[in-house]
Order: sequence, then C-alpha cells, then structure tokens
Amino acid sequence: MDVNTDFLNINKESWEKSAERFFGRTALPEYGPFSLSEEQLKLFGNISNQKVLDIGCGSGHSLQYMGNHGANELWGLDLSTKQVETANKLLRNQQVKVSLFESPMEENPGLPSNYFDIAYSIYALGWTVDLQRTLLNIHNYLKPGGIFIFSWEHPIHDRLKYEQSSFTFNKSYNVEGPEYNEAWHNNVVIYHRKLSTYINTLIESGFTIEKVIDDVMLPEDESSDNPSRWYSTQKAELVPATFIIKASKKH
Repeated sequence: MDVNTDFLNINKESWEKSAERFFGRTALPEYGPFSLSEEQLKLFGNISNQKVLDIGCGSGHSLQYMGNHGANELWGLDLSTKQVETANKLLRNQQVKVSLFESPMEENPGLPSNYFDIAYSIYALGWTVDLQRTLLNIHNYLKPGGIFIFSWEHPIHDRLKYEQSSFTFNKSYNVEGPEYNEAWHNNVVIYHRKLSTYINTLIESGFTIEKVIDDVMLPEDESSDNPSRWYSTQKAELVPATFIIKASKKH
C-alpha cells in the first residue's frame, strides 16, 4: 500500500462520518464561497442534450442542476459510499440515464473514453492525491472539443489565519505537498498546490486553458460575520476563497 492509498483511506473514512454535513452544499449553480455563480458566469453554455460527468459528485445536487437544465446523460463518481447512495436517491426521478460510481478520481471505474461533452468538479478536484493522473483521466473521458470546468478553494486562502485580532500568513504558499487540514480538525489529508500547479498540470495533460476566475463576491450584510470562521467576509476582503478554471480538450 503506497502513501497515496493511505491518504485516500483516511479521507474516505472521514467522508463517511461527515457526509451529511455537506449534502446539498457548494453545488451548481454555486461554485464556492464568495464566488460568482454559474448564473452570472455562464461558463457551461447550453447544457441541453449534453453528456455530463461530475468528478466528486457528492450528494448529486450539481448533477440534479444539470438534469434540470436538459443534460441527457448524468454520470458521476465519488470516493464516499454514503455520498453515492444519497446521490442515487436524489436523482432517481430524473428522466435520463444516471450512472454513478463509487471510486477515487485517480482511478477509472469503467467510464468510457472520448465520450463526454462536459466534465466538471465543484469544490472536489483538490481532494485528489495525484493531480496529473486525475486530469489525464478526465482528458481521456472527454470528446475532442469537450470542456472541463472546476472550482476549488483558492490555495492562498488557508495560508492566512486570524489570530490576536489580525490576519497573518502562518504557512508558506510556495511549499507544496500533503497536509492535515485544519478545517477538518486534521482528520483528512489535502495536498497544498499553487495555482500555477493546477494551470500547468492542465496544460501538461493536454488541456487548453480558456478562463481562470478568482473574483470575490462579498455579501451586502457582513456585520455579524466572525473573522475567525474558515470562510469569513473579512478574510475574503483580503484574499479569494475560491478559484474556477475552464479548460477544453483540443479538437
């Protein structure tokens, strides 16, 4: 068993315990905390009759959004048994084909090659323990000309911590690698990667980058916010919480 397998097992165990907390959270049309939404960005374009694949589909709410907007096949994979079970229940009334797999994104659980018009991942891709392998898989699943859109926590966000009435950098942005994650009370391992690493690995995997977005949308009412929260308005005023990348597979 290698280190990455150990990390996947640790993360799967934590997700099985915590899945209910995340049912329906951070799902399309939302991309993530303090971020523009799909209703504002319109990155997907026309979803009608598209075959779509959700990487880290969670409770299935993003796939439900896709089905409600006319997608004609809904496919997804997720590491967590509980998430896949919940997604299957949520999507059972969809009038189109639904195929969900319990699998790490680093492995192909039986997905077809050159098949999907759209692949996407909403606040899930950063869980991968092998970014290049995952992106090569996704590139393989897509048709030529297919698009891949994903969002994730901005890698500068957790470098900043609120202590003694001010924000300070308490971790290096430049040092990459696996870390126990404070937001999960150090019960999961997430790789810290620079934004440039995501961009360059996409390019190395054969993708063309179309758009990179890290604009911040602050709520109108921030009076009751607590600056020590993981996602606080005060922190969002300083650094983005979320980034989004749209890429495509060359024809």
